[in-house]
Amino acid sequence: MNNPEHGIAGFRLTEHTWMTELGNWIDAISPDGRRAGALLFDARRMGLPGVRERVVAAVLTDQRLVLGGLTGLIPVADVVAAGDQVWLLTGQAVSPTLADLLTSAPIEPAGAASALVETAQTLIALHAAGVTHGSVHPGTVVVTSEGAALLSERGLSDAIRGLVSPPERDAAGWAALARGLAASFVAWAPQAAQLFERAAGLAGTLGLAAARGALLAEQASLPGGTIGREGLARAARGRSAFAQPPAHAAAAAALPALPRDEGDIVTLLGPGRVWPGQPGPGQTGPGHAGPGHAGLAHAGPGQAGPGQAGPGQAGPSGAVQFGPGVGTQEQRPATTAEQIWRSGRPEADTVQRGAGGRRVKAARSRRWRTIGSTALFAVIMVGAILAWFRLSDAPDLAIGSVDVKVAKKSYGCDATALVTGVVVTNGGSGVITYEWHKNLDDEVVKGTVQTRSDQTSYQLPLRWSLNGKATEKATATLRIVSPEPVRTDKVSFTYKC
Repeated sequence: MNNPEHGIAGFRLTEHTWMTELGNWIDAISPDGRRAGALLFDARRMGLPGVRERVVAAVLTDQRLVLGGLTGLIPVADVVAAGDQVWLLTGQAVSPTLADLLTSAPIEPAGAASALVETAQTLIALHAAGVTHGSVHPGTVVVTSEGAALLSERGLSDAIRGLVSPPERDAAGWAALARGLAASFVAWAPQAAQLFERAAGLAGTLGLAAARGALLAEQASLPGGTIGREGLARAARGRSAFAQPPAHAAAAAALPALPRDEGDIVTLLGPGRVWPGQPGPGQTGPGHAGPGHAGLAHAGPGQAGPGQAGPGQAGPSGAVQFGPGVGTQEQRPATTAEQIWRSGRPEADTVQRGAGGRRVKAARSRRWRTIGSTALFAVIMVGAILAWFRLSDAPDLAIGSVDVKVAKKSYGCDATALVTGVVVTNGGSGVITYEWHKNLDDEVVKGTVQTRSDQTSYQLPLRWSLNGKATEKATATLRIVSPEPVRTDKVSFTYKC
C-alpha cells in the first residue's frame, strides 16, 4: 500500500519495509512513477569514521560500471542526506528477493538455474572490472517481474565494515546459494539437485565461469530440459503486488502531486557525479561508443534479449534503458526537491511558491521540516524499532545447540523416514551450512539456511527413503559445517522388511 504523504528526494515511500544488516529497506516509487527502493542506513554505522565516504565511493563505482555496459546490478539513482539520516535511492524495485521466494513456495529448477547463471555472469563481470560484491546470499538477489536476477547492495557491506572482499568470497557465497537451491530439489528433482551441487563444487575449485558453463552445458538435466525465466517471473509476480509490472504512465497519473518542499536534502555524490541516462566525462553519451570503442554485439543471461533495450541502448520509445525495466524518460520540469538534491549544493535555499512567489525564511522552514521529518519516521519506524535495535547490536552468528529427531523408531518395507534437525542460534544474521550423512549409503545431502536476527530456531528436514528386504540399523547424522566450530548430532532407527 502506498503512503502518498511521505517521501524522500522525490521518491514516494510505501508501507512495505524490511530490515537488513545495512538498515531499513523500503519499497518506493520514483518521481516518474516507476517501482524503486529506498534504503535508510543504520545511523550508528553511518556515523563511524570513514563509512559515509566509503559508501559513496562504492555507489560511484556502480554508476560507472552501469554506464560502461555492465548489467545485472540494481542501479543506484543517488545517495542523499537529510540531517543525520543517509538514504540510498535505487532506480529499480528491490523486492522480492530470492530469499522471499524461497520462503513462500518452491522455485522451479529452470528458474533457479536462470538465477544462478545470471548472478554468476554478473559476478564474473564485476571481478573482471576489479571489484567484488562482498555479500552474495539469497537476500541480495532481486527477482524482477520479468524473471531476471539482479544483485543489490554491491560493495555496501564491505564499505560499512571497512573491508575489501576477495573474489573467492563471492564464489563461496554463490556456491552456498547453489547448494541451498539444490537442497530444495532433492526429493522431487534429484538430477537438478545434482547439477547444482556440481556447479557449486566447480565454483569453489575452478571458478564461477566453469560453474556457469556447467549449468549451461548440462541444462538437459533440468525438468523440461532447458533454463528459463518464466517460472521465476510467475513466482515474483505472485509474491507481492508491488512486483506487478504496471503501466508507468497510469501509475504516475494515479499518484497525488508531490510536495514542493521536502527540506534540506543534499546529495552526497557531488556535482560531478554520473547519472544514468547522462554521459560521463569523456563519453559521447549512453548507448554511443566513444572513439575507438565498439558497442555491445551480443546478449547473454542478464543482458538484453530480443525486444529488450540493452545497457545504454534506446528502446522502442526512444528512452535509454539500463537493465530490466529501468530507463530515462522524456525531459520534464523538475520539482524543487529534485533540483535541490540533484544540484549537490551543501545548503539548499528552498523555495515555497505561495502568493506572489515569496521566499520563506530559512529558520522557519527548517522548523517545519523538522516537524515533518519527525512525523515521517514515527510512521515508518514504529513497526521496526525493536528489530532496529536488535540489528544494531546483533552479534555474529553462532550455533547454540543441534538436536536431531526421527518421527518413528521403526519402519517397515519401502518406507520414507522423516528426520528433523533443530538448530538453535544466538539470533545473529548469517548463513548456516550443513550436511546430512547416512550410514547405509554414501550420499551426502548438503544445504544452507539464511538466518535472521528475529529468529533463533531453524528446522533442517531429511527425507530418507529405504527399500528392499533387510533388517538394518539406520543412522542419520547432521553436521553443521559453518559457522564454526563444527557441531554434529545423530539419531538411529530400525528398518525391518
